[in-house]
Amino acid sequence: MDPIEKGNSQNSASASQVSFYEKHKKIYIREVKGWWNSWRWVFVWLTQIIFYGAPWLEWNGRQAVLFHLTERKFYLFGLVLWPQDVFYLALLLIISAYALFLFTAIAGRLFCGYACPQTVYTEIFMWIENRIEGDRSARMKLDKGPMTSRKFALKLAKHFVWISIALWSGFTLVAYFTPVSELLAELPFNLSGWELFWTLFYAGFFYMQAGFLREQVCKYMCPYARFQGVMFDPDTLIITYDPERGEPRGARKKGVDAKASGLGDCVDCGLCVAVCPTGIDIRKGQQYECIGCGACIDVCDPVMDKVGYPRGLIRYTTENALSKHFSSTDVVGHILRPRIVVYTTILAAIIIATIWSLATRVPLKVDVIRDRSILAREVEDGRIENVYNLKIMNTTEEPKRYVLAVRGLEGAELVGNSLVDVASAENHEVTVVVRVPPDAGKPGANTIYFDITAQNHEKIAVHEKASFLIP
Repeated sequence: MDPIEKGNSQNSASASQVSFYEKHKKIYIREVKGWWNSWRWVFVWLTQIIFYGAPWLEWNGRQAVLFHLTERKFYLFGLVLWPQDVFYLALLLIISAYALFLFTAIAGRLFCGYACPQTVYTEIFMWIENRIEGDRSARMKLDKGPMTSRKFALKLAKHFVWISIALWSGFTLVAYFTPVSELLAELPFNLSGWELFWTLFYAGFFYMQAGFLREQVCKYMCPYARFQGVMFDPDTLIITYDPERGEPRGARKKGVDAKASGLGDCVDCGLCVAVCPTGIDIRKGQQYECIGCGACIDVCDPVMDKVGYPRGLIRYTTENALSKHFSSTDVVGHILRPRIVVYTTILAAIIIATIWSLATRVPLKVDVIRDRSILAREVEDGRIENVYNLKIMNTTEEPKRYVLAVRGLEGAELVGNSLVDVASAENHEVTVVVRVPPDAGKPGANTIYFDITAQNHEKIAVHEKASFLIP
């Protein structure tokens, strides 16, 4: 054989096949109890009480929290926002983003581990799975076995409960955009096409993501898992394994001096991997799949108790604390650092500005549109007349009577009734005629002002600019 061919043949035989796509392996998560798990369930209950309960709260005879798309009004308890108030939605998104940056820079992925909807519903669905199919070993055995009547019944019961929760979650989400009282009256067959579509669409997402995709959402779909590293630094609190103390890991008999045997504190039981919702091994260091739930801490500490070693082999601390052996006081002292000060300052400024804007917000909006079909005309007494359309939005939840006035040109006056009644949270359009003497201004466009003031509420007033045409 030619030497070159022989070399190529040897290289081909020794080459290993590398795949860029990893085949999905189902993760069977072991249940765990502990301090971190208890807090996780506190947030499960808290978030779900808010999510499922808010649409049923009433305020002034209507739904307290409602983003009514048909009426184009957003109700937040006593606050009524209109499409013109989209500025506040932008502020809310900015506040949420900066709060996420701040909390992540300080304490890692707490949102992912405790309040993210994906985490919360996966936790709920897994709890149901454990109650119906059994613990980790029982589920593994059940999945490997043939399809028996018992297995079919268990799977059917599990999916029935999952689908029921998903449908109710989809219905609840739609109830934030259509009043829940209307949705209940339309059940089950009178729902509009869009209401039915979005209920089933969201239910399908709940069912697929919490029941099947689970950790794949965190690993492959969620963008936050990708850019979290940008917000981490060596002083960010994270779930971490202490390799200096734990390595080299290995099994040992109880009572054996691990140091004399050349072993670290890690007994290599593998429980930290068995309880991880994303299936990672925390002992390999910080990984983007880690959602900071603390399940590995809850399972590792009891193992350390059993073998007689101190707790904290896996703990919630910082990289600097591990490498430089910081005390708890030192860790807390390093929280206040330049980026945290910047994030906190910006977040506080935006929150204060938003609160101030809402507190001083005038619950009255007026749009003045001059009637372009009639630019200007001279009436019988020689005065010049312009016609305007005023759109008056009463953003309070009580009817108001507004007083209209005009100024800016000498002798300017409104023709007809200067009082306008507008129902609560309504948009009322009124046509207004303004007349001025012919010599009140220069030919062409002149500036005038409309003053709209709520009767008996002088602080509710709007001053709107308009132009008056004189031939």
